[in-house]
Amino acid sequence: MTALLQYASLFCVAAGLVCGALVLAVARDGRAALRTALDFWLAAGLLRLALPTSATQLLAVVAIIAVRQVVSRAISASARPRDVHQ
Repeated sequence: MTALLQYASLFCVAAGLVCGALVLAVARDGRAALRTALDFWLAAGLLRLALPTSATQLLAVVAIIAVRQVVSRAISASARPRDVHQ
């Protein structure tokens, strides 16, 4: 079971790279590509939680979630139209 979860986690990392690149190539939208890749990488981190965890692995998952939240909020903030007064 442990090997299966490790392979599933690696698959999610690879799928994030491939799908992110595919979204970038097709939609030409870097924000959407980054969101797609981050979702797969978050899934990989969550799969690793199913393995026997150590403090280091738990911190890695927390870091992945924190980075995803920060990047998602930054992308959302930059996508909003700004009110410019002249």
